[in-house]
Amino acid sequence: MKENIKVKTPLYWAEKLTDTIMKTYTPEQLPPASRWHYHQGVFLCGMMNIWTKTKNEKYYQYYKQYVDHLVDENGNFYFRRDELDSIQAGLLLFSLYKETGNEKYKIAAKKLRSLYHTLNKTSEGGFWHKDKYPYQMWLDGLYMGGPFALQYAKEFAEPELINMVIHQEELMRKHTRDTKTGLYFHGWDEKGEMQWVNHATYAAPEIWGRALGWYGLAVIDMIDLLPEGHPKRLEWIGVIQDLVAGLTKYQDEQTGLWYQVVDKGGMEGNWLESSASSLFIYTIAKAVTNKYVGPDYAEVASLGFKGLVENKIEETSDSVVIKDICIGTSIGVYDYYVNRERSENDLHGAGAFILACMEMEKLNHF
Repeated sequence: MKENIKVKTPLYWAEKLTDTIMKTYTPEQLPPASRWHYHQGVFLCGMMNIWTKTKNEKYYQYYKQYVDHLVDENGNFYFRRDELDSIQAGLLLFSLYKETGNEKYKIAAKKLRSLYHTLNKTSEGGFWHKDKYPYQMWLDGLYMGGPFALQYAKEFAEPELINMVIHQEELMRKHTRDTKTGLYFHGWDEKGEMQWVNHATYAAPEIWGRALGWYGLAVIDMIDLLPEGHPKRLEWIGVIQDLVAGLTKYQDEQTGLWYQVVDKGGMEGNWLESSASSLFIYTIAKAVTNKYVGPDYAEVASLGFKGLVENKIEETSDSVVIKDICIGTSIGVYDYYVNRERSENDLHGAGAFILACMEMEKLNHF
């Protein structure tokens, strides 16, 4: 309720939205039900961050129940073996293995790790996003596969995975960075055959918010996962500094939010989107607390968070709804993005908002 917003902390909003979704779905029912999928993975990673902060057992048991429903006692589970999206939920396995010591979680993680051997690649060694999108690299894919690989390298001593992830990020930047804005296009088609390509670069034509959000989330989290003193740390910190500066230029002055097509806020049909705004807030807030950027950027993150709560959140006594979340989206042209359906409490957006809340909680105590 608006008159009480100032006394409600980011942790309050994170817990209340998480509790709302927990009351709506059992772990087995989280949509898409009974699937190993990044939609659930993003939301449950947010939940895992709440558990790390609060040690409230109900959160740990909920994400454990999701994994245990799908992963049997021998570490077997069904997942799609032709797409990076299958890997992201594997981030939950490290926490569960650490807490329980149960080998099934390590075995399951090893199965996901094996995907890197079999995924199709571009001629430069970049992973196709999915087999149904041949020769395409998407920004989304760096978050789907990058942090897991670096966590696996750290936990199970496979340093060769570090160079693999570094190479993927380098290719993303090489093929999708827009020199005009300093931001990144949604993806790239090596063959240049898709109708949407920029024929000069084969890149996607638009800077879509959530894909750019996944990229920022991936890079800033991956900095933490590199070995201490690794030379790539400074380069990736520079990437984050440039990204934060670029994002700040396109923040809506009135609401503090960001548009579905980030750099075209004034164009007809464009709209302020919740999941991208949440991911940008996460990245900017974490960049401040990690001292990658100056403290002045704390105001950018705070303005964005205030804008989310005031413009995209509806609260009742026992629930929270986050609105204007773009549904799952492929690569397309401007009209395709701005005409995408909007949803409420979709796990993409709920998870992104919860992650943003937890970083804002840290920033508020920084």
